[in-house]
Amino acid sequence: MSEAEAKRKASGIHPLDDVVWNALVATHKRFALGDGGAIRYPSDVAPYAATADSSAESFAALRSLVEAQGPVTLVTTDDIVPPPGFSVIRRAVLLQMIWQGRLDRQDEFQHVRLAVADVPEMLALTAATRPGPFGPRTIELGSYFGVRTQDELVAMAGERMTLDGFTEISAVCVDEAFRGRGHAAGLMKLLISTITARGETPFLHVFTSNRTAISLYRTLGFVDRREMHLTGLDRAQS
Repeated sequence: MSEAEAKRKASGIHPLDDVVWNALVATHKRFALGDGGAIRYPSDVAPYAATADSSAESFAALRSLVEAQGPVTLVTTDDIVPPPGFSVIRRAVLLQMIWQGRLDRQDEFQHVRLAVADVPEMLALTAATRPGPFGPRTIELGSYFGVRTQDELVAMAGERMTLDGFTEISAVCVDEAFRGRGHAAGLMKLLISTITARGETPFLHVFTSNRTAISLYRTLGFVDRREMHLTGLDRAQS
């Protein structure tokens, strides 16, 4: 364990305050690229990365990962001001929500478990609806479920970052022509049931501007935990 990692463990901060790092050093360690200064998911899995601290050495390690794999996205409690050598390609504020609801008896919900063969359709659906990053290998992060109508994938949702005791629900999206039919809520309830059956707590991230989604998540038992800062970084243009 590096000195930076030891400090993290001793700090007593909530594990979801450092969600990317804590996922990549534990449950998702098999995906981790990098060293003690900075780590990231492979770019075709997810763009997320984290640094051990705010030192110049850690950001130098992060820049090496950007050069090797492409742009990264940081999810942090504080706004990031990167050192020279980076360009900021996106900034946004996320609401991190955690499930504290109660599972009632579920009505029968028609769904399919999605697999690698479904990835082309999943990529097309997420490209059209833009729920957040979804790449060719994102499906490897956890279970994904979908709704099909006349053999067309019209809705999906699944598991993304996983760390000890917590699993993130992500890629919740519905084709515009099929909204208002309860597909998103049905998939969310299915994932909540799946995750809690493992003794884990579901959580998610949503843009603070997406009031419709936030309202839905609250009705399903999610509560606001805290705001997080999303920062997209690339190499500075010479």
